[in-house]
This record gives sequence, C-alpha cells and structure tokens, in this order.
Amino acid sequence: MKTEVRGNGGSISLQNPSLFNTPLDPITGALKGCLGSLDGACIEKLLLHCASALENNDVTLAQQVMWVLNNVASTVGDTNQRLTAWFLRALISRASRVCPTSMNFNGGSMFQRRLMTVTELVGYVDLIPWHRFGFCASNGAIFKAVEGYGKVHILDFSITHCMQWPTLIDALAKRPEGPPSLRITVPSCRPQVPPLLNVSKEEVGHRLANFAKFRDVPFEFHVKDDDPCLSNETFATQFESLLTQLTRSQLDLRYDEALVINCQNWLRYLSDETKGNTTTVRDAFLDVIKGLNPRIIVVVDEDCDLSASSLSSRITTCFNYLWIPFDALETFLPKDSRQRLEYESDIGHKIENIVGFEGFQRTERLESGVKLSQRMNDAGFVSLPFCEDTINEVKSLLDEHASGWGMKREEDMLVLTWKGHNSVFATAWTELED
Repeated sequence: MKTEVRGNGGSISLQNPSLFNTPLDPITGALKGCLGSLDGACIEKLLLHCASALENNDVTLAQQVMWVLNNVASTVGDTNQRLTAWFLRALISRASRVCPTSMNFNGGSMFQRRLMTVTELVGYVDLIPWHRFGFCASNGAIFKAVEGYGKVHILDFSITHCMQWPTLIDALAKRPEGPPSLRITVPSCRPQVPPLLNVSKEEVGHRLANFAKFRDVPFEFHVKDDDPCLSNETFATQFESLLTQLTRSQLDLRYDEALVINCQNWLRYLSDETKGNTTTVRDAFLDVIKGLNPRIIVVVDEDCDLSASSLSSRITTCFNYLWIPFDALETFLPKDSRQRLEYESDIGHKIENIVGFEGFQRTERLESGVKLSQRMNDAGFVSLPFCEDTINEVKSLLDEHASGWGMKREEDMLVLTWKGHNSVFATAWTELED
C-alpha cells in the first residue's frame, strides 16, 4: 500500500502509511510549535532532531519529527518549504535503511532521472550562473595560460558534457596570431549525477568538431576508454582503473603543446578516504596530473564542506548552503515551473546522497575552496591569480542574471556569491617550481 507525504503541494511516495500516523505525545507537542512555520532556523532544528533520533535508533521520535516536517514541506511552496521537502525525503530514505521494518520506503517517483537533449542542457546551464561562472573564470585563465602556444591539449574532467568549450573555441578563433590547434580528451567514465545527456560523448565531440570547423580552429576530440570489463562497475572502480592510464604515452601528450587540466565539479566525486596506508584517490589523482607537467590546472566546485562524518554536521551545512539555488530560482520562476521543479529535483538528488547514505555510497563529498587550496598546496601546486580581463568577463556574465549574484576575491580564488553567501569557487594552479 502507498501513501504520500504532503505539505502544501508536491508529494513523496511511501509504502507504509503508518509512518505519519504516530499519535501526538508530549515530545511531539513540544515540536508542533513549528507546524506551518516557514522559519529556516526552526526547520533546521527539526531536521537535527530527526537526525539525532535516527542516529540513536529512536524510531518513535524520528516519526514524530517527520510528522511535523511533513506539515511544513511542499515541493511547490516557498524556498524553505521546497528545501524541507527534499530533506524530508532524504531522511525518510535513510530511515528506511536504519529501521526497514517500520519505515519501508519507496521514493522513486520523485526522482525520474531524465536524459536531457543538448538544447535542454543549454537552458539548464544558463538558468542561473552556477555552472557558467566556473566556465567563464576557467576559460579566461586557460586563454591567458596558452598565449603564444600553437598547440593546446585539454584533459576535461567535468560533469557538464563539454558545455564549457564552445566559448573557449570562439575566443581562440579570435586570437590576433591565429588559433592554435586544439585537442580535447575526456574520460569515458563519469559520475552518474545530473545533468544527464541523451547523446554519447562521441556525438558531443562531433558537434564540437563541427563548431570548431565553422570557427576555423583545428580540432581533435578523444574519449579515453576504460577497461570494457569494468563497464558495469561503479564510477569509483572505473576511475581508479583510469588513473593507471593517465600517462604521457597513453594520452599521446606532445612536448610542443600546452597541457590544460580542467576539473569542473569533479574532485568531490573522488574518494577522500584512506584505505590502510594508501593515499586517497583524490590525492592520487593530483599526483598523477602533476606528473603530466600541465601548463595550468583549473579547479571549480561548490564552496561548501560536506566531508564531515557526523550526519548532524552535514545536515546543518547542507541546509544552510543549498537554500542558495532554491532561493535564486524563487526570484524569477513561478512555483509550478517545470524547469524549476526539475532543477530542484537534481539538487534533491544531491541532498539524498549527502543525508541518506554513508560509506562508499555517499559520493557527494564536497570540500570548501579553502580546504581545496590547502590540498593543492600540499600536492605541490601554486595558485595563479585571475587577470583583470577574466574578472571583467565574469562581472559581465553576472550582469545577465538576478541582482543577488555577485563575485569576490579570496586571495587568488574567485568566489560566486548569492546575497553575500559563498556559492561556487574557481581556482587556477600550476606546478611549484623547484
């Protein structure tokens, strides 16, 4: 039997309707003061109550808090209601594993993992500057770094299906000395996270080649294949195999080309956990790319630390961070906008992984720009400042979006902000000279 979690709108499917039938007792009575409240601090407190109950295997208290949250949550409400709906879903998902007999959960209906067309992906990326900020800052740094080079090779580690490169190709085509020849190599493995595309990497490369030809930029596109025996394995397994193939010979690196390493929303999906005396996959990746002697490494990601082992800590950080895209969408899209609902669903996928899973299943392991910078320094890289031309380009980009978006510098790092809150960081690096 199924029932639905309902606030003032959207729903979450449950197999066990008794989850929200727990009668009120004095504890619930104390909590129900938040019923209908849209106050973020109150909602955060309830989420932490629920997390604590789940960590202590207190099913009754967890059900009571969920009952209160259920009366606030709505996937078509305001910012707090919508965000609460996705956190509630994540907590229910976690509860179904902690106490499977009393909280049987089937939440698939909220996550119809859609495959986008290229046109839809363009609209997705343009919706808010979450991705375009990183594209713009990175492309500016890359353009500056490859000045004077006749050949450029980009190793592209990103989740946005090469959406970054048409702008760079266009800029290279306008170089006074003429465009360089450009090679882009992408790995065949990719974290199975949104956005997902309905065409192959080879088709993406074909479209880029057509655009480069139109702009008279000599172009090659390569997909670095994994071991076919690993096709059904997890991204983590596939990537560890890929690491062994990131050599100068296997990548056909040439000494007369400028090598660029591009990491957009990528490092977070590389494990930061040690196994015995071995280094983490994240650090191993940095060691490997350092050995390739790149001209520049650009690293862009969300400026938030979600690596804590404590569930309560992750919930607090996640709730106070992910309200940003929800609030930004609230400023210009109707509450029932399909585009808005789908974008928020993708954020909800992230929330479920951060809150609902542990161990190797928890793949969303963000670290802040400050922590990433320390990691890069420890790995033997030195930061590169962004030039004024790049900063001006980023400012022009942000002028196309809502007034709440801004940018600030933190040492050599550029940070996208929403209403003053850090959102996304962009950094550029080179190898520290001996």
